[in-house]
Amino acid sequence: MDILQSIILGLIEGVTEFLPISSTGHLIIASDWLGLPQSDGNKAFEVIIQLAAILAVTANYADKFNPRHLQLWIKVLIAFIPIGLVGLLFHDEIKALFSVGVVATMFIVGGVIFLAVEYYLIGRQPRTRELEDISYRQAGVIGLAQVFALIPGTSRAGSTIIGALLVGVSRKASAEFSFLLALPVMLAASGLDLLKHYQDFTGAQFWPLMVGFVTAFLAAWLVMKWLIAFLNRFTFNAFGVYRILFGAALLLLYRGM
Repeated sequence: MDILQSIILGLIEGVTEFLPISSTGHLIIASDWLGLPQSDGNKAFEVIIQLAAILAVTANYADKFNPRHLQLWIKVLIAFIPIGLVGLLFHDEIKALFSVGVVATMFIVGGVIFLAVEYYLIGRQPRTRELEDISYRQAGVIGLAQVFALIPGTSRAGSTIIGALLVGVSRKASAEFSFLLALPVMLAASGLDLLKHYQDFTGAQFWPLMVGFVTAFLAAWLVMKWLIAFLNRFTFNAFGVYRILFGAALLLLYRGM
C-alpha cells in the first residue's frame, strides 16, 4: 500500500464510520477498486484506521468521560451486549457473508428503511430529545437493532440510529448515542482482530499506517461535528437516497459476481 492509497482509505473510514452509510461496505469496494489484496499489512491497516475513528469519539466527547455520566455509560454498555454476544459467537460466519452482492443489497434495503422511518416520523415529536435522557429500555432496543449491523453493508450507525428513532429519540440524540456506542463495539471488534492477526503488523509499512491513522482521525472528528449540525436542520432522507443509489450502482457494476 502506498501513501495515496492510505489517504484514500483513511478518508473513507473517517467519513463513513459515523454516517449511516456503512464504512465496511465502502472500504470493501474502495479496496477492490484500488486493487488492494487482503494481505497481512492491509489487514493491519484496517485495524489501525478503525482505532483512529475510536480516538475521534473520545476527542469530540471528552466531557462525557467522568463519573457524572456513569448512567449514560451503563446504557451504552446495555446497548452493546446484544451485538457483543452475537459477534463473539458467530464471528467467522459473519466474515463469510462479506461480498459485493450482499453489501449492495443491504445498502438498498437500509436506504428504503431510512425513507420509510422518516415518512413514519412526519408530524411526530420525539419523546427523548437529549442524549442523557435516553432510558434503559430505549438503550436495550437500540442494542437489539444494532445486531443487524453485523450483515455487511447494513451500517452500524444506521442500525442504531433507526432503532433510536423508532423508540422516540430525537435525530441529534440518536446520532450522539450511536457515536458513543461505537466505542465498545469498535474496541471489541478491533481487539478481536488484533488477537487473531497481531502477527500481520510485521507485514505493515510504518508510513502508510501513520498517514492512514491521522487521516481517519481528522475525517471522523470533523464528520461527527458536521452530522450534528446537519441534523439540526435536516432529516436522514438524504442518506436513504444515497444508500439506494450507491447500492444500485454497485449491483450494476458488479452484476454476475
